[in-house]
Amino acid sequence: MKLLIMGRPGAGKGTQAANIKEYYNIPHISTGDMFRQAMKNETKLGLEAKSYMEKGALVPDEVTIGIVEERLLEDDCKNGFLLDGFPRTIAQAEALDAFLAKNGVKLDAVLDVNVPAEILVRRMVGRRVCKTCGATFHVEFNAPKVEGICDNCGAKLIQRPDDTEETAVNRLAVYDQNTAPLLDFYAKKNLLKTVNGDQPLDKVFEDIKEVLGK
Repeated sequence: MKLLIMGRPGAGKGTQAANIKEYYNIPHISTGDMFRQAMKNETKLGLEAKSYMEKGALVPDEVTIGIVEERLLEDDCKNGFLLDGFPRTIAQAEALDAFLAKNGVKLDAVLDVNVPAEILVRRMVGRRVCKTCGATFHVEFNAPKVEGICDNCGAKLIQRPDDTEETAVNRLAVYDQNTAPLLDFYAKKNLLKTVNGDQPLDKVFEDIKEVLGK
């Protein structure tokens, strides 16, 4: 199963990606993980990406695409993969198509976990994260047993700087402007499968299995 997962920030994409990875036994490849791995291994492209990130600049497409291609050529991707966070633009999608075609590989589906923007703002603003163990809670949808304290390790929960309302609204606007055209791109190729992300997580995953085939 060779998949790509998309969704606005806060749509629950990470949770569903973990479910897909386990159920279909394929590696979950997120852009962030790839960058971190390439930088840790000090590959040529990893060091190049690091130089941009340290300046707070966007990593150019050719570097990002190169890192993705390196990752997809690793042995664990031979029987499938789940791409997450790439491609983000039409240019990246076209480069991915060319790379996959060159290697005799085709995407099976592009999943879009769809949640209306106003619900996502509520989700993001209420999110709280444990700064010690990384567990995630929500003041409204998944409250800790004791307010402000992690259920798992008892450390203090924090609101991340990018979970304020202003930042949330801006992130969604940027996503819609830059990434929404990809939905049309993949719809025209008959690869796009949309699932309703505004329902319980286990129901979302049932719907994903339904559209992908169990």
